[in-house]
Amino acid sequence: MACLNVLKQEIKTLEKVFPKNHERFRIVSATVDELTCRFIGKHGRHYDMHANIIETYPQSPPVWFVDSEDPLITSAIEKLSHTSGTDNHILRQVVLLIKDLCQAQSLPEPVDLDTALTISSHANFASSPVICPPLSRTEPMETTEDTDEDEEYDDDDDDLGIEMDDKDSEDKDDDDIDVHHLMFLERLKKDQQNGFLTGSVSGSIQATDRLMKELRDIYRSDSFKSGMYHAELCNDNLYEWRVILKRVDPDSQLHRDLKVLQERDGRDGVEFNFIFGERYPFEPPFVRVVAPVISGGYVLMGGAICMELLTSSGWSSAYTVEAIIMQIAATLVKGKARIEFGSSLGKSGPYSLARAQHSFKSLVYVHDKNGWYTPPKADG
Repeated sequence: MACLNVLKQEIKTLEKVFPKNHERFRIVSATVDELTCRFIGKHGRHYDMHANIIETYPQSPPVWFVDSEDPLITSAIEKLSHTSGTDNHILRQVVLLIKDLCQAQSLPEPVDLDTALTISSHANFASSPVICPPLSRTEPMETTEDTDEDEEYDDDDDDLGIEMDDKDSEDKDDDDIDVHHLMFLERLKKDQQNGFLTGSVSGSIQATDRLMKELRDIYRSDSFKSGMYHAELCNDNLYEWRVILKRVDPDSQLHRDLKVLQERDGRDGVEFNFIFGERYPFEPPFVRVVAPVISGGYVLMGGAICMELLTSSGWSSAYTVEAIIMQIAATLVKGKARIEFGSSLGKSGPYSLARAQHSFKSLVYVHDKNGWYTPPKADG
């Protein structure tokens, strides 16, 4: 409970020091689960950043991501995933972030940063050698000598301008998610938590937290709800997704092919396999076509896809899973993709994970050596 109170106080401090009208850095919204802030860079450009405060906080730092492809911004965000000790606390994280962003853009640090630094250096976590256990937001409070102090903090909850009851906050945010998807998300969250506690789950806390958010956002998406694409986990594995692209540009030949595919084979789209690593979102997922067989559309032997976005050189942690799906749809149409109905290799096609990985590895080697070709704007 003490750690949760420290978190509340840090959030309250950040909101006071960096209000929504601050000239350089603003706290847009904050809960004990997520912080959204905005950096105002050169020429008044806005950069929105989000920090997810995960279950193992403050032993693990918050998971940050940014709605920008600017390498100076993403580099500053990535540094925050490598902190330890007291630098994992959200107040320290924000201070480090502001300093890095101002330095990267050759901007003076805001004078308010000294206030935050002073508060940070005098905070309880800075003077105590005890490391807080992971936050528990569901366990009942125990009666201890700190009861009066806890009640004092609780009285300040209204002043924070944030929802301290996580379940109520989630209920409000998830009103637009189908009840079956909500039940699945809740079960998946519990399974992931238990897996980390027992050591039976692979991956990283950072990647798991981001992927949980990605899945939740997809369930909210209008494109998902309207049936443009379908996404589900393979065997409830958060790190492997099955995605079916059902609709593309209606003026494309691929659109007409998809209609024929539905009538002839009963397939309702192009199926993809997404595999995420433990370094996600700082490394791209591996994406391949599973079926049907595609010619053109920048689809390689084995089902790999020739897209710079899916390589380390073209990837940005700001990309969402839905953005990848939409970009793949556009790439297929742009490359004049066609479905090979006459393939003698069956409905599943000549695609496999091993073939796709091999062809993609060769693709990356060639482009790292020779660069990527950017077609003229007239070509789309």
